[in-house]
Amino acid sequence: MEALFRALPALLEALPDNEIVREAVVFAAWRKSAGEQLEQHTAPVSLVENRLTVAVADRSWQRNLASLSSQMIFKINAVLGSAVVTYIDFITDAERFDNSNAQPSERDVDDSLAQVTPDLLRSAGAITDEKLRREFLAAAAGCLSRKDKISRKQQLTISD
Repeated sequence: MEALFRALPALLEALPDNEIVREAVVFAAWRKSAGEQLEQHTAPVSLVENRLTVAVADRSWQRNLASLSSQMIFKINAVLGSAVVTYIDFITDAERFDNSNAQPSERDVDDSLAQVTPDLLRSAGAITDEKLRREFLAAAAGCLSRKDKISRKQQLTISD
């Protein structure tokens, strides 16, 4: 996993400017910067322009992390090697953390990789280390899966 994080700045420079790729890379940088403790209580949701949205378990986490946002931005950008994130929004989403300790199975990861676009697969082909390429694609697939889930949730809300 450390090889993935060392490669993030080079990935951002080498790959074409693609919103999905940039978001997946920033999500990976968030996980690295947040560490294991925060990973159980936070989840990156979206990256729009340079604004990262992160879901947290409750309002207490939201307040505490909001006060640390400048430090988190510094850490993320240090991992990325450039100022990709300029602001972090912390939103509460308790439902997201009900099963926070559940790890995805190998089959779940393989199924989520089916959502990766052909363009993203071609771009990931530039990553020569197979394990690193798989981790990158898994992060991208997770991002696409979350976007799809949010979109479906919004459609249900609108139709109600």
